Amino acid sequence: MAKPQVINHDFSDGFDRDPERSSTLAAPYYFDPAVYEKEKETIFYRSWNFVCHVEQVRDIGGYATAMVADQNIFVIRGKDRVLRGFYNVCQHRAHELLKGSGKRKVIACPYHGWTYETDGRLKNARNSQDLPGFNPGEFGLKPVQVEEFSHFIFINLDPGAPSLNSQTGELQAEIRSYVPHLDKLIYALRLRYDIATNWKNAIDNFLECYHCRIAHPAFADLIDMPTYRSKTHGIYSSHTARSGPGDNKAYTFEKSDDDLDFGAWWLWPNVNFIVNPGESNVVVMHMMPSGPETTIEHLDFYFLTEKLDEQQRAVIEYFDKVLNPEDIGLVESVQRGLHSRGYHQSRYIVDRDRTELSEHAVHHFHSLVLDALKG
Repeated sequence: MAKPQVINHDFSDGFDRDPERSSTLAAPYYFDPAVYEKEKETIFYRSWNFVCHVEQVRDIGGYATAMVADQNIFVIRGKDRVLRGFYNVCQHRAHELLKGSGKRKVIACPYHGWTYETDGRLKNARNSQDLPGFNPGEFGLKPVQVEEFSHFIFINLDPGAPSLNSQTGELQAEIRSYVPHLDKLIYALRLRYDIATNWKNAIDNFLECYHCRIAHPAFADLIDMPTYRSKTHGIYSSHTARSGPGDNKAYTFEKSDDDLDFGAWWLWPNVNFIVNPGESNVVVMHMMPSGPETTIEHLDFYFLTEKLDEQQRAVIEYFDKVLNPEDIGLVESVQRGLHSRGYHQSRYIVDRDRTELSEHAVHHFHSLVLDALKG
């Protein structure tokens, strides 16, 4: 028998603003369709969502597409070099306009051939010249907000949303302190994973290292686990540690004064920036729900050189063949377990020193989720 839905849930079952006294989110938050529908409206349609690195849309006509839950969006560099964002839908019969990423001088609908300028204006609607009352100015593409943040492009479907940069405090400075060559990094590749889990379950897993020594032995060898600490700030949290030995179970790197320590930052609601020990690098982990219990995860890799060297290939292989499969196995098992009649909710494990065993960053994330759902 299925668990009852929580459409009229008051969002307060045992949750306390003090993580040491709080119960976790109740299980239905992770599978109830009504909760997911509300999250789309109150979280994803009102928050800043990751698209790509600025280099991927640097040239005139350069574009990239992105999904925000069930909304298809694209950004494109106009002839005036301004980067704009639009809903990825033709204003005639709603066909999708662009796929993936690339470069276009004009935007042409593949269904009936309507074309648009890169600034969103309707350029040509075939056979409309004699149509009574037809005004091309009324059929331009519908815009969304676009912002560059630390060389990454974000979009927001809420036209009244405050800027991302105004909400993120010292986040950019923190990332740059760990990877000083951030401006010089080059996009290498994207990996995609379709995961049978709720998006919050995937974020929860990223935000705590209570499981790391047990479930990620190679990662626990890559970093100096006793130095792992998590700190929460506004709409983001930081997760940092000193690097472990260059000869470790994850991948090998030559120890030098230029080596990076481990740093990871979660930014509300669903993007993670990861800096791995070794040569300059950034991995962007982006988790977008595709349904109440399904998530699309992208891993975008950035390095200093266009041609991958041995260490860079080893980092990618470690994520793709070891670390991510370990995490996917964990969160998919949890997702199945959340439906058990033998589980409803639990407690956060939190210590005063906020060590690697503390789940206070998960509690911080959940507090933002509940605040958003309350509206």
